[in-house]
Amino acid sequence: MSTVLDQIEQQIAKLSTKAVKKNTGNIRTIADGVAKIDGLSDVMYNEMVQFPGGAIGIALNLEESEVGCVILGDVSQLKEGDEVQTTGKLLSVPVGKALLGRVVDALGNPVDGKGPIDSKETYPVERIAPGIMARKSVNQPLFTGIMAIDSMIPIGRGQRELIIGDRGTGKTTIAIDTIINQAKINKVGLASDDAKFRPVYSIYVAIGQKSSNVVRTVAALEAAGALEFTIIVAATAADNPANQYIAPYSGAAIGEWFMENGMDALIVFDDLSKHAVAYRQISLILKRPSGREAYPGDVFYLHSRLLERAARLDGKGSLTALPIIETLAGDVSAYIPTNVISITDGQIFLETDLFNQGIRPAVSVGLSVSRVGSSAQIKATKQVGGKLKGELAQFRELAAFAQFGPDLDAKTKSQLERGARIVELFKQPAFSPSPIELQVSILFAMQKGFFDPIDAKKVVAAAASMKTFFTTRKDALLTEIRTKSALDKDIEAKLEAACNEWKSGYTA
Repeated sequence: MSTVLDQIEQQIAKLSTKAVKKNTGNIRTIADGVAKIDGLSDVMYNEMVQFPGGAIGIALNLEESEVGCVILGDVSQLKEGDEVQTTGKLLSVPVGKALLGRVVDALGNPVDGKGPIDSKETYPVERIAPGIMARKSVNQPLFTGIMAIDSMIPIGRGQRELIIGDRGTGKTTIAIDTIINQAKINKVGLASDDAKFRPVYSIYVAIGQKSSNVVRTVAALEAAGALEFTIIVAATAADNPANQYIAPYSGAAIGEWFMENGMDALIVFDDLSKHAVAYRQISLILKRPSGREAYPGDVFYLHSRLLERAARLDGKGSLTALPIIETLAGDVSAYIPTNVISITDGQIFLETDLFNQGIRPAVSVGLSVSRVGSSAQIKATKQVGGKLKGELAQFRELAAFAQFGPDLDAKTKSQLERGARIVELFKQPAFSPSPIELQVSILFAMQKGFFDPIDAKKVVAAAASMKTFFTTRKDALLTEIRTKSALDKDIEAKLEAACNEWKSGYTA
């Protein structure tokens, strides 16, 4: 009997007599990852709400008699009548270098089976974008490794460049190539012990994609040795719409940590069309009024507040954004494409016709633009590629005209032949970005007419042969171009001698 009394006394001693203030409510209805809750009188907009079983929700609709919450995670165990409570916290994700090489979900939880992530810091998912005074002009290049882009549509650190095109035109490939190229540059730069070198860390956000596609992307990055500099945030098609809605903001928060700590980061949103569709689904279930194409009225703000977070900050680092948008039948004047075009600093438009003709990457010179322009290029690229965009645009116009007139004068014929060679020269296989010094060498050879005697159909093979020649036998010259970032008379003479040496040993 005494032991029973002792146990009761111990239990009484453990009781807390302090008053605890809790704001609780009950689920009234739950469907499609959205719950309507009664009784959460003190809840704040965007506040985290704790559901039974560890699921987390975000309060998105604050109505007079109820609160509309989107639920992140497993909703199968939740039912009407379950008790929920407020947390007093905004949704946050773990940040820092501990996430490099990992695949995480929209909340920053690891999903790659490599164990927990040892992150000491968290950032709120939703943050206000830096103001104008905190920003600095974009004038440092971010090389994609794709010759057509680096020479004609340059991207700078802190820029927002849209990749837009129909389904299956190679949009994701351009983004993955850029991530692989950053890893290659990082390895060379870190090995050189240059105190001024700033590596670029990459974040790839997969929104609404098939899990198999995400696995394929991870495998491609791993094979290229780029995964150690990359963080992958995955909200696949199997995830609920709330996870797909939150994922880009989580990725931006992870990228902001690098920017705030004096480092450079690159973030790819693949793709924002699916992000808008997920948000539309949530909004319709929350009974928000729908507007054009059934999207809610704030769908522009959805993407503007996300992309405005990319910047180059004065005295700190930078965050470069590459959003991807999918068009239908090349219609860039549709609702979501025009929204994102107006937010970004230029776009790389990929044309289905070019892709089908075997011109890959299928970059349309006429519709692609970088609003940062040559300020995001090194001097060497300006020297050899300054007139390329004009020449290529002129070639496209002449080629369309030449279809109707068989008799062409010698000048027009030479322009057409030169344009055809430039097009062939820009063809590049997937997942094989070229370092900028090699691009400069190839463009120099083209400007000096080394590819003119070669048949246009054999230019791709000739360029591959020249690349091999330079990387295997002229490594010192490539290093000199990379370190000086400009062509002086001495380097030009060496380049011309090297091109002549290649020409003497090359047989088409």
